[in-house]
Amino acid sequence: MKKLKSNEIKTITIDEFKKCKKTPLVIVLDNIRSALNVGSIFRTSDTFLVDKILICGITACPPHKDIRKSGLGADSSVEWEYYSSTVDAVNTLIKKNYTIVSVEQTSNSTTLDNVKLTGIPYALVFGNEVNGVSQEVINLCKRSVEIPQLGTKHSLNVSVAAGIVIWKYYELLKHQNR
Repeated sequence: MKKLKSNEIKTITIDEFKKCKKTPLVIVLDNIRSALNVGSIFRTSDTFLVDKILICGITACPPHKDIRKSGLGADSSVEWEYYSSTVDAVNTLIKKNYTIVSVEQTSNSTTLDNVKLTGIPYALVFGNEVNGVSQEVINLCKRSVEIPQLGTKHSLNVSVAAGIVIWKYYELLKHQNR
């Protein structure tokens, strides 16, 4: 086994990315404070061909140097829209028949390892680094999922949580669409 060099790894161009069939998944960012986290979520979304990111409230928008730094330019490939209100963004998705899922610890959340899909498309809502997904937005969600956590902290960085949950939904949706 040998480590591959960058020029040995098959990648697609931004134009090819934009023409690809996307994963039927929208990411909603509910007032994320750190532009570095936003960039990391763009990068993960590019990796799994996420359809779109909805940037809401105080969340930084491209072009932003920290988004570009951690996202390695994924803000040029992944489609995004800005909404001043996360509630407005979620209501727009509800009208388009998305199943809205908050990634949050709630009184009736499902652990990620027990998630079952009941149709498509899906929208995953990720919340603020301190306060999480707002209750007002949770009230609009069809369900909540949480990542099982066994240690003392019971919280993950939002970009790490996004990576885990986006991958899981990508895997589930990939198998559903066969």
